[in-house]
Amino acid sequence: MNQVWQDMAGLNGGVLVIFVLVYAGMILGGLPHVKLNRAGVALLGAIGVIGIGAISTDDAARSVDLPTMLLLFSFMVVSAQMRLGGFYTATTRGVAALPLGRTGLLGALIAVAGGLSAIFSNDIICLAMTPVVVQLCQQRRFHPVPFLVGLACAANIGSAATLIGNPQNMLIGSVMQLHFGDYLRQAVLPVAVSLGMLWGWLVWGPPAQQATISPTGVPVTPAVVPSGGQPGAQVGLDPAFGRLQVPPFDAWQTAKGLAVATALLLAFLFTDWPREVAALLGAGVLLLSRRFHSSHVMGFVDWELLVLFAGLFVVNHAFASTGLAADAVALLAAQGVYLNEPGPLFVAGVALSNLVSNVPAVMLLLPHVQGPQAGLTLALVSTFAGNLLLVGSIANLIVVDLAEKSGVLIDWRDHARIGVPVTLLSLVVVWLALRW
Repeated sequence: MNQVWQDMAGLNGGVLVIFVLVYAGMILGGLPHVKLNRAGVALLGAIGVIGIGAISTDDAARSVDLPTMLLLFSFMVVSAQMRLGGFYTATTRGVAALPLGRTGLLGALIAVAGGLSAIFSNDIICLAMTPVVVQLCQQRRFHPVPFLVGLACAANIGSAATLIGNPQNMLIGSVMQLHFGDYLRQAVLPVAVSLGMLWGWLVWGPPAQQATISPTGVPVTPAVVPSGGQPGAQVGLDPAFGRLQVPPFDAWQTAKGLAVATALLLAFLFTDWPREVAALLGAGVLLLSRRFHSSHVMGFVDWELLVLFAGLFVVNHAFASTGLAADAVALLAAQGVYLNEPGPLFVAGVALSNLVSNVPAVMLLLPHVQGPQAGLTLALVSTFAGNLLLVGSIANLIVVDLAEKSGVLIDWRDHARIGVPVTLLSLVVVWLALRW
C-alpha cells in the first residue's frame, strides 16, 4: 500500500511539473533555450503526461472537447472562404474610401471591425484589415498608432458579442451549452457601449493629440506575410492599391461565403441543431468548390491553434485527475471565495487572461464554474481583458507584427496608452451590466 501511495505521489508530482512548465510557456510565449511557441509547449506537455502514464491515450482523446474543435475548424474554413474571395480587404477599402474625417473614419473602422469580428473571428479580421489601415493612414496623413491599436481593441471587443467571435467564446458556449440567442441578447449592449467608449477615447482622449503626421506620411515597405497559408511566402506589390498584393474581390465567392455564414447564424438563433454539426456542414459546402482547391483553403486553417487547444485539453485533464485543482478551489471556498460568484470570477478572469492569455485562462476556470451568468461573465471578462496588455491577445500581436512589416512600430507603451484605459472602462461596463 505504501508503494502505491509513493507511486501516486510521484506521478502527481510529474503531472504538476509538466503543468507548471506548460503554463510558464503560456506566460512567456515559449520556453527558454528551446524553439517552442505556445502550441509546441502545449503539444509537448500532452505528450509528457501521456508518456509518464498519468493518463492513457484513450483518456487523452476523450479529454479533447470535440464539438469545440469542430466549431473552431469550421469557422476557420468559412473565414478562409471570405479571405480568398477578397471580402475583408474590399470592405476595409470601402471604409477607407468614405469621405470622412479622422473622427468619422475611426468610428466606421471600429464599427466594421467590431461587427465582422463577432462573426468571423477577431484574429482573422486583424490579419486582413491591418495592411489596408496602414495604407489609409499613409494616404490621409493620419498618425497610424490610434487607428491600428483601435482596430485591435475593436476586434477584441466586438468578438465578445457572440459565441463564435473568438476561440474562448466557442469553448465556453460548447462546454456550458449556452444558448446562442440568449447570450447575444445579454452581450450586445456591453459590447456596443464598450465600442463607443473606445471611439470616444480615440477621438477625445490623449490619442487625439496624435491626429496627424508629417506631410511625408508613414513609410510603408513591402511586407513578408503568409500567403495562401505558406509561412514566409513573399507577397508581391499591388499596383492598384497600396503595397500588399491581396486576392481580388470575387462577388460570387464572397456571396457564397456570406450565404453560408448567414445560414449558420439563423440556425444558431432559431434551431436547436448542434452548432458544431451545422458549422461542419457549412464548411463542407464551401470546400466543394470549382475554383478554390481544398489544399489552398485548408492552408488558411490555423492548425497551430487547434494543436494548442488539444494539448491544453489533455494537460488540464491530467492535472484535474490529480485532485490538486479541486483542492485549490476548496481552499478558496473555505476562505469565502467562490469562483461561481461574479466578483471572484471577474477578478480571476482578468488576472489569468493577462497572465497566461485568454484561451488557457478560460480552460483553467471552466471546470469550476457553472450557469449561464457565469458563462456570460467569463466570456466578456476574458475577452475584454485581452485589450489590457499587448500580450493579452493574439489579435494585438497580429496587428503589431503586420504594422512593423509595413514600417510602423508599435511598442507596449503605445498599446498601453489606449489599451489600459479602454479595458478598464469596458470592464466597468461589464460589471454594471452584470449587476443590472
